[in-house]
Parts: sequence; structure tokens; C-alpha cells
Amino acid sequence: MNSGNVLFRLVKDRLFGAGIILLSFGMLVPLFLILIYITRNGISAINWEFLVRLPKPVGEMGGGISNALVGTVILVGLASIFSIPLGIATGVFLSEYRKGRLAYVVRLCAEVLQGIPSIVIGIIAYSWIVISMGKFTALSGGVALGIMMLPVVVRTTEETLKLIPDSLREASLALGVPYYQTIVRVILPAALGGITTGILLSIARIAGETAPLLFTAFGNPFMETSILKPVNSLPLLIFNYATSPYQEWHTLAWGASFVLIVMVLVLNVLAKVVTARWKVKF
Repeated sequence: MNSGNVLFRLVKDRLFGAGIILLSFGMLVPLFLILIYITRNGISAINWEFLVRLPKPVGEMGGGISNALVGTVILVGLASIFSIPLGIATGVFLSEYRKGRLAYVVRLCAEVLQGIPSIVIGIIAYSWIVISMGKFTALSGGVALGIMMLPVVVRTTEETLKLIPDSLREASLALGVPYYQTIVRVILPAALGGITTGILLSIARIAGETAPLLFTAFGNPFMETSILKPVNSLPLLIFNYATSPYQEWHTLAWGASFVLIVMVLVLNVLAKVVTARWKVKF
């Protein structure tokens, strides 16, 4: 091989590496532009009263988003209660029975469910729960968000459990540990980091959803903690205030957007920390 050919290949390698780096930085540009824009418009509204007070009527200055913060926690909590146990159990099933026909169907359903638009899930929850109960409730909103959260938990649990070596399961069974205890006390603890990461990422996904809540939780200008009544949330507050003609509400919408972005970023960073800290090395 002559020196000219070697030089040409080295140049192509360097150009390819430079192109990958350039495209990677190009991917970061929209993210930083969004963060800078939201921070510039929203951080001025952030103060203690903004976080702990209720919204004020139109024409009055001030007000806060405390009802939306509480409502968001309630909705995410309900969604987690509905989806995490079922999602982990389904992920364990798919991991243990990988080649069965039922496992194939369940896996396909999870993949299809993950691709369904959020507004369609909102309409389904509206038809199933809101119409049946005759009113908008936090419960229906939690079910809608739980349906969106479920496939993420299922897939991350399955993929994490696939990384656990069979020798760990075989060693437990060889010691006489029952099968169900092997799963609960050996396999799941070994995969705790990956499962927790999937849960955090799924929460980060649903925390900013608006469309399903328009058909279910509906929103509430007052503080409400009952799951059988409408509640507000940060995405709903942002949507209603941003589309209003009032400048004071626009300011509150930017402030709530900043709070929501910070929440999502914290959840994503926490997921990375959990992955790095509890990653099991075999």
C-alpha cells in the first residue's frame, strides 16, 4: 500500500470524525436556544410567592402556580401507581418468556402503545372514565398518563433484565431458592438501576403532557387535592395562560414553563446519576 493511499484514508477518517463532532454540536444548538429563551422570559417571574400562592383573577397583579404544582404531583403519582407495578411485572414476564407467542403479542402491544399519539390516549380515557363518571377528575388524568408511561417502564425493565447474566439466576436456583424469590430478591435488585432510570425517564415524559389532560383532568383555578375532582397541572396552566389575551397571564405562563423545564431536566440528570451509581458490573 503506497503512502498516497494511506494519506487519503487518514484524511477521510479525520473528515468523518470532524463531521460527527460537528453534527453532535448541531444537535445541541436547538436545545440551548430553547433553554436560553425560556430562561430569559421565565426566570423573572420566579419567586417564593409564585411557587406557594394561587392564581389571581384577571386584572390583579401577582399570583402563583401552587395549585398546578400540587396537581402535577397528584397526576404523576396516580400514573406511577397505575403503571410502575404493572410495567415491571410485564417486563419481568417478557424477559423470562422471551420466545413465547404470548410474549410476542405483549411486546408488540407495548411497542404500538408507545407510538400512539397522546391526544388519542386522552380521548380514550375520556370515553372510558370521564363519560362513565360524568365529570372530569384527576383520576382520569392519572389513568391517561399511566397508559403513556406503561410502555416505557415495560421496555426499559425488559431490556435491563436481559443484561443480567443467566449465571446469577442459575446460582440462586442451585442454592434451593424458589423461582419467585430468585426474581424478587436476586434478579430485580441487580437490575434496580436500569429499572429506576426507566421510571424516571417515563415520569419526565408524562410531566409535560397537555393533550390527555385537556380531556380528563381539565384544570382547576383553585387548590384541589381530591382525585375525584378536576385538578390543574403545569402543562394545562401553561396552555391556558399562553393562549389568553392577558399579559399578566403570559408572564405566569413563562414562569411555569421555566419551572416545568427545570423539573424535566432534573429528572433526566437524576436518571443519569442513578444509572452511573447503581450500574451492576458482572
